[in-house]
Amino acid sequence: MSEQPDDPARCSARGCQAPAVHELRWNNPKLHTADRRKVWLACEEHRQSLSDFLAARNFLREVAPYQ
Repeated sequence: MSEQPDDPARCSARGCQAPAVHELRWNNPKLHTADRRKVWLACEEHRQSLSDFLAARNFLREVAPYQ
């Protein structure tokens, strides 16, 4: 089922349906150019665990408020 434009963006954590409040911007330096950013969305509860997962792999580039 596709997301409708008026539906709030949801956290990227598996099974979480909470609205997103953070953007975790990342890239895999082995696959992506240095300026490319992929984005995971995170609720407040999952921001740290998702950030830790990406940081452990040296993928996390920045965390910003979700716009």
